[in-house]
Formats: sequence, structure tokens, C-alpha cells
Amino acid sequence: MSVPTTEDWLQISKSFYEKTQFPNCVGAVDGKHVRLECTKNSGSQYFNYKHFYSLILLAICDADYCFRIIDVGSYVNFPPDNVLPGDEKGIPQPYVIVGDEAFALNKHLLRPFPGKSLNDQRRTFNYRLSRARQNIECTFGILSNKWRIFHTSILASPDFAVKITKAACVLHNFLRHRDGFSAEDTFNCKMEDYTIKKGIGNASLEAKEVREYFVNYINSPGNILSWQNKVIG
Repeated sequence: MSVPTTEDWLQISKSFYEKTQFPNCVGAVDGKHVRLECTKNSGSQYFNYKHFYSLILLAICDADYCFRIIDVGSYVNFPPDNVLPGDEKGIPQPYVIVGDEAFALNKHLLRPFPGKSLNDQRRTFNYRLSRARQNIECTFGILSNKWRIFHTSILASPDFAVKITKAACVLHNFLRHRDGFSAEDTFNCKMEDYTIKKGIGNASLEAKEVREYFVNYINSPGNILSWQNKVIG
């Protein structure tokens, strides 16, 4: 799986905006448990909080449900800050990845506002972010439905299970590019509740200011979606 270039990230951002109306987004991130058979003498290793053995597949996908970065610790060469679409006189903002409440707020990683007692502007932001973030859930769903091995526990050593998972991700991308987009891919992608029950504190002031800028942008007259008020109402 080749590392995306700056030009690739810019094209991904354009595609995300066209399909989900979330600006400057270069990916959606989430983790997936890949089940393992209990390995001999493994003890607590690979045993997760859900009480089964697994590996963690951490992945970033694009707007076409293709994996762009998988595993942990990969480097993202973000493009330079740029103004948001239609905001040419505004302040340049960083390109971002969107994630759920499990991730900490960062200048380059936006997550929803926590809690249910939010004003309409923040609830709208949570909804718009969730529309972009559900791409990674769809991507994992397509992967699992295509490669049925992910519907059960992999009977292999952890090292070999890692190779199986990486190979499946590469084959997934190959088939996505070969077969193109299909509306059927989204049939099992349900929109989650965008009100978040918990949060992670201690975000930097810079990260909070970036998120607030996106909030104001999304709620500005020229960027409101015609149906969003019905969804958050």
C-alpha cells in the first residue's frame, strides 16, 4: 500500500467535500478488532476489554471506501493549511482526519463535541462530522463482507494474522479501483447517533480553535445543508 502524496491528499479532500460536504477532510479514522483463536501460552496478550482475543486494525480511509493508511504509527504528510471551500477571505485551516470520541482532539484530528447539552451549532457540527466519519465504518463493513474470514476468528499465529489482514486491505483497494463505486456498498452503513456521551479532555487551545472555526464555517449561511436542521431538530 503506497503512502499517499500531497497531491493524493488534496484529491481525497476534494472528494470528501463533494460527497459529504465536510471541508479539508483527508480521511476518516477508526479501529477494528480482528478476532484471533486463543494462541497457546499467550496469557493476557491479545486479550481485549471485550473479552476475546484480537489484533487491532487501525485505518484511515478515503471518500471512496479505500484504505489509505493502516496499522499504527504511520506518517501523514498533510498538505499546507488552506482556506475552506468558499471561504477565500477566511483564515487558512489545517487539513484534518475525522474520528469518533475514542480519539483525542488535535489540530489535524477532529472529533465530535461531547455531551447531549449542546447548542444547535455544535450539534450541526457533530452531524456533519459523522457524515464524513461513517466512511470508515462502511469501509470496514465492505472489507468484512468481501473477505468472510473477518466474520470469524482467524486460526493462525498473530504474526501471520497480521499478514492476512494487510493482504486483505490491499486486495480490498484493488477491487475498489477495479470495480468502482456501487450504491450497494452503502446499504449497510447506518448513520450513528451524533450526540456523544463522553469525551477526552486536555486538548490544546489551538485544536479547540480549529474545531470552532469549522463549527462557524459549517453553520454559515452559504454552507448550511438544506436538511440538516431537520436531522438535529
